[in-house]
Amino acid sequence: MSNQKTDDHATERKLRRKVIALSIAAALGGFLFGFDSSVINGAVKAIEEDFDLGSLPLLSGFTVASALLGCAIGAYFAGRIADRIGRIPVMLIGAGLFLVSSIGSGFAFAVWDLIAWRVIGGLGIGIASVIAPAYIAEIAPKAVRGALGSLQQLAITLGIFAALLSDTLLQGAAGGANEPLWFGQDAWRWMFIVCAIPAIVYGVLAWRLPESPRYLAGKGRRDEARKVIASVAPAAEVDGALEEIETSLREDKENARTASLRGKMFGLLPVVWVGILLSTFQQLVGINVIFYYSTSLWSSVGFDTSNSSTSFTISVVTSIINVLVTFVAIFFVDKVGRRPLLLTGSAGMAVSLGVMALAFSQAVVTDGGTPQLPGAWGPIALVGANLFVIFFGATWGPIVWVLLGEIFPNRIRGKALGIAAAAQWLTNFAITETFPALSSFSLAFTYGLYTFFALVSFFFVFFAVPETKGRSLESMDSLKVVRKNSKQAVDAQS
Repeated sequence: MSNQKTDDHATERKLRRKVIALSIAAALGGFLFGFDSSVINGAVKAIEEDFDLGSLPLLSGFTVASALLGCAIGAYFAGRIADRIGRIPVMLIGAGLFLVSSIGSGFAFAVWDLIAWRVIGGLGIGIASVIAPAYIAEIAPKAVRGALGSLQQLAITLGIFAALLSDTLLQGAAGGANEPLWFGQDAWRWMFIVCAIPAIVYGVLAWRLPESPRYLAGKGRRDEARKVIASVAPAAEVDGALEEIETSLREDKENARTASLRGKMFGLLPVVWVGILLSTFQQLVGINVIFYYSTSLWSSVGFDTSNSSTSFTISVVTSIINVLVTFVAIFFVDKVGRRPLLLTGSAGMAVSLGVMALAFSQAVVTDGGTPQLPGAWGPIALVGANLFVIFFGATWGPIVWVLLGEIFPNRIRGKALGIAAAAQWLTNFAITETFPALSSFSLAFTYGLYTFFALVSFFFVFFAVPETKGRSLESMDSLKVVRKNSKQAVDAQS
């Protein structure tokens, strides 16, 4: 009996390792996004010099943010394409687009050419951002699905850090981002070309991944679906899991007319709006402002951000914090649930952003037009900024990706996830583009606005977001079930 238990535990550990490995490989799409978003920031000043954009700040900002438009388009169509041809082929398409974009951006000869390649790369990132959480949700056992879904955000944060390190090494080797490095090409061009490495790695790993068992079962490939389930679940659970998937698929066919996203709430189903608003609030709190414009914040409190080593230290501190706190979500998401983490995050972000708004209301504008925080207000603002990163990284950053992979009924998951992810990228673009103008008007107002959105997100989660902890995807195939689950969660917490 003892030997049998030992064998069972060994088998369970082996299966757990297998599903973790599959989830990590799928989540590498997030690494591509994190890498790309930080690479452009290391190259932007050199790009402005090479393409004479110094007097065109709006065009320079659009060059940075243009990839996000491609992300929105890629995300919107990814789910629909994946439902037709499978999850793995779509991952390969995403990797291919990012690879082509990396090479094209590195050899861009004009700003419009660079923007075009950036948009193409964005298409690949948008595709990966949708397929990763969907694939992980469909292949992971429900007991650990939340933790594995959080790997998407962890991959993003690691991508940001890797890009910062890569940019610094390349710039240091050349003596400047606009100085020639290998084969006479400037260092900033190599920053983009290096993006080809994670694109190739992602493509190779995706090519070796098994297809989603839900997709296989939907295409009548039952034996293949069973084989995939058996590779990640104990033998005693395989038949039950496959039957649950097939029952759900039969119900989907019988209710095919309800597979539309259309509903009575402003033209869409309520659950679709929940997904869209989750994505939107994740960006409206201004997290990317902290990453994209962190040097502005640090210069306001007296740091010399013109020094490359100082700028690197500044960025690394923030990115390391973001990486570490993501493990908090991975550890707690399947223990305490999604809703408690989101509510805690909203409250924490509202307080920390409020502190930043208060600090910048005391700023003194120098002759050069740069706001400076006097006395203790500088350290207070820095503490507020890093607390904000902690609360976001441990909650809203990873948990939104988890919920987007879980919350939608099976019959509309692909389409709904695409729309929600597209909303996220578009909001990211809007926040990135508007921050320079808002900050020139008033940083106190800007951070106050983000504080307002963090506060509203708390009430949105409390009243509208259901708890999906411990539930199979097949049990979320009814809007009534989602509503009932949300009401029970609210009652339990009140």
